[in-house]
Amino acid sequence: MDQVDSWHGLSFLAHGPADIGAMFSKHAPDADLFRALFEAAPDAMIVVDRQGTIVLTNAHAERLFGYAARGLVGLQVEALLPAALEQAHIAHRAHYTSHPRVRAMGAGYELTGVRADGQSFPVEIGLSPVAASQGTLYAASIRDISETKRARQALERARFDATMAQISRRLLAATLHEKAIDDIPKLVAATLDIPAAAIILIHPHHAGLHALASTGLPQAVLESLSGDPLMRDIAHSRTLQTDEQPPLQVGVIEVLRGTCPSLASDYRDAALVSLPDRHESMGLLLALAHRKDYFDRDRLNFLQMVANILAASIQRGRSEEQLAHSQRLDALGQLTGGIAHDFNNLLTVISGNLQLLEMDLPEDPATRKTLASASRAVERGAALTRKLLTFSRRQHLLPRAVHTVQLLADLSEMLGRTLGERIIVTAECPNDVPAAYADEGELEAALINLALNARDAMPHGGRLAITARSCAIAKPEEDTGLAPGLYVVFTVSDNGEGIPPKIMEHALEPFFTTKEAGKGSGLGLSMVYGFVKQSGGHFHIESQVGYGTRAEFFLPAAVSTPAEEAVPAPSRHGRETVLVVEDEPEVRRVAAAFLRALGYIPCEAADATTALEQLAKHTEIDLLFTDIVLGGEMTGFELAAKARERHPRLPVLFTSGYEYASLDIDTRAFGVFELLRKPYRREQLGAAIRRVFDHGGSA
Repeated sequence: MDQVDSWHGLSFLAHGPADIGAMFSKHAPDADLFRALFEAAPDAMIVVDRQGTIVLTNAHAERLFGYAARGLVGLQVEALLPAALEQAHIAHRAHYTSHPRVRAMGAGYELTGVRADGQSFPVEIGLSPVAASQGTLYAASIRDISETKRARQALERARFDATMAQISRRLLAATLHEKAIDDIPKLVAATLDIPAAAIILIHPHHAGLHALASTGLPQAVLESLSGDPLMRDIAHSRTLQTDEQPPLQVGVIEVLRGTCPSLASDYRDAALVSLPDRHESMGLLLALAHRKDYFDRDRLNFLQMVANILAASIQRGRSEEQLAHSQRLDALGQLTGGIAHDFNNLLTVISGNLQLLEMDLPEDPATRKTLASASRAVERGAALTRKLLTFSRRQHLLPRAVHTVQLLADLSEMLGRTLGERIIVTAECPNDVPAAYADEGELEAALINLALNARDAMPHGGRLAITARSCAIAKPEEDTGLAPGLYVVFTVSDNGEGIPPKIMEHALEPFFTTKEAGKGSGLGLSMVYGFVKQSGGHFHIESQVGYGTRAEFFLPAAVSTPAEEAVPAPSRHGRETVLVVEDEPEVRRVAAAFLRALGYIPCEAADATTALEQLAKHTEIDLLFTDIVLGGEMTGFELAAKARERHPRLPVLFTSGYEYASLDIDTRAFGVFELLRKPYRREQLGAAIRRVFDHGGSA
């Protein structure tokens, strides 16, 4: 396409060569007819010479441009153009007069004329060279298309509105969210009559881009665009829109050509529209056209409306997915919590009977070795239930101020020795990072768990980085559930193999593992997740295959500095009477046997009603030892409350296979109390009883 085809301002449309001098000569046959036809033409007619001087006009042209009769004659044709296009038009006119040709009215260009009062208006123009006695002249027919343009814009806007309504209905009604989004580029392209469109998103877990849906673009082009650093910068930028400049248009086609040279020959205009996500951008809506300067303000506004509703829909989909995932984890948590409770009762029976056997058997080394092996298996089972309870957020945590700097220093030293020479471990924690308020043992276990996962993802070696920083949350966050306050943020990252998206969907679920049988329980990440949530924090993990994984969790900062723990006083034995309330007969039998072995006098009850009857009969009962979850209408807590009504100073010791966080206990009534977790050893029961007695009924 030559320069003539890209004239800005007034271009011309041809009617065919003729001797205009002969036509209008007063001696020419039918001269009056030709003059009448020239004046009666439905369009404005202007004739200019080679220098661009207007030599002839009809009355319609004078009215159109607002000039008096013969007021146009003698003016340069550039006087009818916007001043900004004057110099460009002179160059185009010179080129055209050297290579004149016919061009029809409305040949695909919307041009602009300027009236005598400075008002601009859209026009279509046709041009033709005509022969004259004084040389070649150039005739232009000019048509004001203001009304046509307004009607066309009205129809276009109606089409835009219809498409917006269609997109909204599809997104709201879709059961498969991704399928509805897949159709949007096609709808946009059909509405705008363009060949290609694409939705490019910023990956939610890293800074890269990926094409969510597209039409008219090969996969190779999409991959090239998604991987381009400049495109990533544009996607992350919020300067795509201003009041004066709608969605990014100027220079976009040049950017795309630099990113993907094959686009240079296929497209002549492009627009990029931000997908807004609060104060950030979640990606871009890309549109491509064959015609230059195709995306006017109306089309760009339409693209922005599509982008807005698309962004809202994507955000809604992500929120629904997060909610469903959270609900699934909560359901699994309730299930695992219940299983752990029943399992703890079984372990209590097994462990108790093993201890009773150990007390009664003679000093036979082989037999004691067998019993010790069985006891270790019980301990492993108890550790497994603790992991289940941690995932279900029912683990009994003992939060306190943990010295963050010292914790990471000790941990990095230990991991550097244990992970192997091929794993380079680094730890970074500024001295001003506050102490974290958490259970120190569980926090350390969580960091070690993440470090071991990172090691397994780097079989040939790599880098493991553990960092801690402080973060202040000013207002409640819907996405994370974090309350306002100061937090310590722990990050464990590696440059290993990464986690595929399909596996990432299930990474936090208990017992989900990709390791070989016997190499992992699948409780690692779920335990970390449960610990962080129960501690009032937030956990998330992001990964990219081939680049590595980054796990990050927030924990509340402590309001005080770490303090030295008090050394517990040694346990003592006694001869007090203890009422044991337990609905599981085997567990009750073991508890009674333990009490006798410790020197106490046990009194047994299978439910709360029987226990109250025993309390009424036996005034010598010195302590109530009750399971919290009892069969019948009354819980252990309700039993203790009724017992305290009759015996206000009666010491109470609770036990449960559940954990404190899952038990509906009114601490206002009991304050701080002693809870013995199942399964327990005989020595642990004795120590708990003495603590209750030593504190006058509560611990």
